[in-house]
Amino acid sequence: MLEASLPNNFSHNTFVLRGFPELQKHRWLLALPFSVSYLSVLLGNSLLIYVIHHMETLHSPMYLLISMLCVVDIMVATTIVPNILLGLLFDAYEISLAGCLTQMFFTHFLSSLESTLLLAMALDRYVAICLPLRYSKIINSTMFVKLLLFTAVRSGSVMGTLVGLAGALHFCDSNVIQHCYCDHMALVSLACDSTEKNRAMGLAVILCFVGVDVPLIFLSYMKILKVVLRAASAGEDRWKAFHTCGTHLIIMMCFYLVGSVTFLSHNLNIPIPTDVNTFLGLMYILFPATVNPIIYGIRTKEIRKGFFRIFKFSSKKTIIMAKVFPVGRKDVSDKQQWQP
Repeated sequence: MLEASLPNNFSHNTFVLRGFPELQKHRWLLALPFSVSYLSVLLGNSLLIYVIHHMETLHSPMYLLISMLCVVDIMVATTIVPNILLGLLFDAYEISLAGCLTQMFFTHFLSSLESTLLLAMALDRYVAICLPLRYSKIINSTMFVKLLLFTAVRSGSVMGTLVGLAGALHFCDSNVIQHCYCDHMALVSLACDSTEKNRAMGLAVILCFVGVDVPLIFLSYMKILKVVLRAASAGEDRWKAFHTCGTHLIIMMCFYLVGSVTFLSHNLNIPIPTDVNTFLGLMYILFPATVNPIIYGIRTKEIRKGFFRIFKFSSKKTIIMAKVFPVGRKDVSDKQQWQP
């Protein structure tokens, strides 16, 4: 009787991550794009944070939000990429259930933080352009405290519930996760129990973030575009405003669209090949983290000026030091020869 009940109570505590199973023979080559992407995320976002921190003219709410976005991008990439590289380079694909749930929580929690920051940036620009006289009253330290509390409550409660429901399941069949990291539905699909609650929670995540944030972001940019196009006199200014808003919206929509597809593919039984779903899940995290420093950094005039000022200052300082302490002076070399 006891032996018959053992299989029903058994649950795997260790899992194997198997992303891109068809490419396992070339996993060393597969590690190259992940390494390049991760380095670009670290360098691009760190440089942008450095410029904003060292330029006093950039110490404003908008640039504070951009620097926070950079920190989130570095953290979310660090949550998954080093583990992927360990698997590809050293064949270390195993992960414990606790480790899997921890990675799942931080991956989805940080992604939800990015959604909130994108919404806050859109609303900040809306107030600055459409309500300039009320900007200092609306965008202040109190607003940032409220934003922090709102983000912690919304993201923490929703993602905590999502991961908690996944952790309560039994995994008695396969322990191979068909993904490069512990994606929610990739783990839930291995459960022996009913996963209706987990699927419902996955839909709730989409409604809570995509269903709320996307319409507000889109509406904000439409209002901004309307005001800017009305104020712009020259055709070139109109095109510049349209191009800037359009670029921001395209990047944001890619983030939300790909994230929604990866979340809903299992819930709605969308027939997506495993490798394609894995690729979309990675792009959902790595693509925004890679291009955000370009979109919000290099393409932003004030940040670009700040970067060149720091670079020129460093170059001038190096030249001055070289003039004061020239290399290969005769008197220096004579002193070096005289010393025992």
